[in-house]
Amino acid sequence: MKLVSSREVYKCDLFRVTEDHAKDPAGFEIYRSIVRHAGSAVMMPVDERRRILLVRQYRMAAEAYLWEFPAGRLDPGEKPLQAAKRELVEETGYRARTWKKLISFYPSPGYVTEKMTIFLATQLTAGQAQPMEDERIECRWFSAKEVERMIRSNKIQDAKTMIGYFLWKKGR
Repeated sequence: MKLVSSREVYKCDLFRVTEDHAKDPAGFEIYRSIVRHAGSAVMMPVDERRRILLVRQYRMAAEAYLWEFPAGRLDPGEKPLQAAKRELVEETGYRARTWKKLISFYPSPGYVTEKMTIFLATQLTAGQAQPMEDERIECRWFSAKEVERMIRSNKIQDAKTMIGYFLWKKGR
Protein backbone atom coordinates (compact mmCIF):
# COMPACT_ATOMS: atom_id res chain seq x y z
CA MET A 1 0.00 0.00 0.00
CA LYS A 2 1.39 3.39 -0.98
CA LEU A 3 0.24 6.74 0.37
CA VAL A 4 -0.85 8.85 -2.62
CA SER A 5 -1.87 11.99 -0.75
CA SER A 6 -2.33 13.34 2.77
CA ARG A 7 -3.90 16.66 3.71
CA GLU A 8 -4.08 18.06 7.25
CA VAL A 9 -7.63 19.17 8.05
CA TYR A 10 -7.39 19.80 11.80
CA LYS A 11 -4.70 20.38 14.41
CA CYS A 12 -4.73 20.89 18.19
CA ASP A 13 -2.28 20.35 21.07
CA LEU A 14 -3.21 16.67 21.50
CA PHE A 15 -3.49 15.40 17.91
CA ARG A 16 -4.03 16.32 14.26
CA VAL A 17 -6.33 14.88 11.59
CA THR A 18 -5.38 14.12 8.00
CA GLU A 19 -7.46 13.08 4.99
CA ASP A 20 -5.42 10.29 3.38
CA HIS A 21 -5.58 8.43 0.08
CA ALA A 22 -3.64 5.18 -0.42
CA LYS A 23 -3.40 2.76 -3.33
CA ASP A 24 -1.94 -0.73 -3.74
CA PRO A 25 -0.18 -2.07 -6.90
CA ALA A 26 -3.40 -3.77 -8.06
CA GLY A 27 -5.24 -0.44 -8.01
CA PHE A 28 -7.26 -0.94 -4.81
CA GLU A 29 -7.77 2.47 -3.16
CA ILE A 30 -8.55 3.54 0.40
CA TYR A 31 -9.68 6.96 1.58
CA ARG A 32 -9.56 7.59 5.34
CA SER A 33 -9.56 10.35 7.91
CA ILE A 34 -6.67 9.56 10.26
CA VAL A 35 -6.20 10.91 13.78
CA ARG A 36 -2.42 11.41 14.16
CA HIS A 37 -1.40 10.99 17.80
CA ALA A 38 2.14 10.86 19.25
CA GLY A 39 1.39 7.81 21.41
CA SER A 40 0.83 7.18 25.11
CA ALA A 41 2.61 5.68 28.08
CA VAL A 42 0.54 3.68 30.57
CA MET A 43 1.70 2.81 34.07
CA MET A 44 0.57 -0.08 36.25
CA PRO A 45 1.86 0.85 39.72
CA VAL A 46 2.02 -2.18 42.04
CA ASP A 47 3.25 -1.83 45.62
CA GLU A 48 5.03 -4.34 47.89
CA ARG A 49 1.63 -5.60 49.11
CA ARG A 50 0.69 -6.31 45.45
CA ARG A 51 -1.96 -3.60 45.50
CA ILE A 52 -2.63 -1.73 42.26
CA LEU A 53 -2.89 2.06 42.10
CA LEU A 54 -5.72 3.33 39.91
CA VAL A 55 -6.70 6.88 39.07
CA ARG A 56 -10.22 8.19 38.61
CA GLN A 57 -10.97 11.16 36.44
CA TYR A 58 -13.74 12.52 34.25
CA ARG A 59 -13.38 11.44 30.62
CA MET A 60 -15.36 13.72 28.36
CA ALA A 61 -15.55 11.25 25.44
CA ALA A 62 -17.01 8.57 27.74
CA GLU A 63 -19.14 11.16 29.60
CA ALA A 64 -18.21 9.44 32.86
CA TYR A 65 -15.70 9.20 35.67
CA LEU A 66 -13.49 6.18 34.96
CA TRP A 67 -11.11 4.13 37.09
CA GLU A 68 -8.00 3.34 35.07
CA PHE A 69 -4.23 3.01 35.08
CA PRO A 70 -2.44 6.37 35.03
CA ALA A 71 -1.42 7.30 31.48
CA GLY A 72 -0.35 10.21 29.35
CA ARG A 73 0.74 11.37 25.95
CA LEU A 74 4.33 11.25 24.76
CA ASP A 75 5.82 14.72 24.46
CA PRO A 76 7.79 15.54 21.28
CA GLY A 77 11.02 13.51 21.18
CA GLU A 78 10.07 11.53 24.28
CA LYS A 79 10.34 7.72 24.46
CA PRO A 80 7.51 5.75 26.11
CA LEU A 81 9.54 4.93 29.25
CA GLN A 82 10.52 8.58 29.71
CA ALA A 83 6.86 9.59 29.41
CA ALA A 84 5.82 6.85 31.85
CA LYS A 85 8.24 8.09 34.50
CA ARG A 86 7.10 11.70 34.04
CA GLU A 87 3.40 10.89 33.95
CA LEU A 88 3.50 8.66 37.05
CA VAL A 89 4.87 11.57 39.09
CA GLU A 90 2.49 14.10 37.53
CA GLU A 91 -0.67 12.06 38.06
CA THR A 92 0.09 10.20 41.30
CA GLY A 93 3.22 11.66 42.90
CA TYR A 94 4.83 8.20 42.94
CA ARG A 95 8.24 7.32 41.54
CA ALA A 96 9.20 3.75 40.67
CA ARG A 97 12.65 2.23 40.99
CA THR A 98 11.80 -0.73 38.73
CA TRP A 99 10.12 -0.57 35.33
CA LYS A 100 9.11 -3.45 33.07
CA LYS A 101 7.45 -3.14 29.68
CA LEU A 102 4.34 -5.33 29.50
CA ILE A 103 3.14 -4.62 25.94
CA SER A 104 2.62 -2.05 23.17
CA PHE A 105 -0.58 -1.98 21.14
CA TYR A 106 -2.80 0.17 18.91
CA PRO A 107 -6.11 0.80 20.74
CA SER A 108 -8.01 1.78 17.58
CA PRO A 109 -5.91 1.16 14.44
CA GLY A 110 -8.75 1.72 11.99
CA TYR A 111 -8.32 5.49 12.15
CA VAL A 112 -5.96 6.45 15.03
CA THR A 113 -2.12 6.22 14.91
CA GLU A 114 -1.77 6.22 18.70
CA LYS A 115 0.34 3.37 20.10
CA MET A 116 0.05 2.71 23.83
CA THR A 117 2.87 1.14 25.82
CA ILE A 118 2.06 -0.34 29.24
CA PHE A 119 4.76 -0.51 31.91
CA LEU A 120 4.70 -2.28 35.25
CA ALA A 121 6.02 0.17 37.87
CA THR A 122 7.27 -1.31 41.16
CA GLN A 123 9.43 -0.39 44.17
CA LEU A 124 7.42 2.78 44.58
CA THR A 125 8.21 5.90 46.57
CA ALA A 126 5.39 8.33 47.43
CA GLY A 127 5.59 12.02 46.60
CA GLN A 128 3.46 14.99 45.62
CA ALA A 129 1.30 14.70 42.48
CA GLN A 130 1.68 17.47 39.89
CA PRO A 131 -1.48 17.29 37.75
CA MET A 132 -2.00 19.53 34.75
CA GLU A 133 -4.36 22.49 35.18
CA ASP A 134 -7.22 20.68 33.42
CA GLU A 135 -6.85 17.45 35.43
CA ARG A 136 -8.66 16.52 38.65
CA ILE A 137 -7.34 13.09 39.56
CA GLU A 138 -8.31 10.83 42.45
CA CYS A 139 -5.83 8.03 43.31
CA ARG A 140 -6.71 4.86 45.20
CA TRP A 141 -5.11 1.49 45.95
CA PHE A 142 -7.02 -1.70 45.10
CA SER A 143 -6.24 -5.37 45.61
CA ALA A 144 -5.86 -7.49 42.47
CA LYS A 145 -9.09 -9.26 43.41
CA GLU A 146 -10.92 -5.91 43.59
CA VAL A 147 -9.56 -4.79 40.21
CA GLU A 148 -10.63 -8.05 38.57
CA ARG A 149 -14.07 -7.81 40.15
CA MET A 150 -14.38 -4.22 38.87
CA ILE A 151 -13.42 -5.32 35.34
CA ARG A 152 -15.83 -8.26 35.32
CA SER A 153 -18.70 -6.14 36.69
CA ASN A 154 -18.02 -3.41 34.10
CA LYS A 155 -17.00 -0.84 36.75
CA ILE A 156 -13.66 -0.58 34.91
CA GLN A 157 -14.41 0.11 31.25
CA ASP A 158 -10.96 1.23 30.18
CA ALA A 159 -9.25 -1.11 27.66
CA LYS A 160 -5.64 -0.29 28.58
CA THR A 161 -6.36 -1.14 32.20
CA MET A 162 -7.99 -4.43 31.27
CA ILE A 163 -5.17 -5.42 28.91
CA GLY A 164 -2.45 -4.51 31.39
CA TYR A 165 -4.14 -6.17 34.34
CA PHE A 166 -4.73 -9.51 32.60
CA LEU A 167 -1.20 -9.61 31.13
CA TRP A 168 0.25 -8.91 34.59
CA LYS A 169 -2.01 -11.53 36.19
CA LYS A 170 -1.01 -14.16 33.63
CA GLY A 171 2.70 -13.41 34.08
CA ARG A 172 2.77 -13.48 37.89
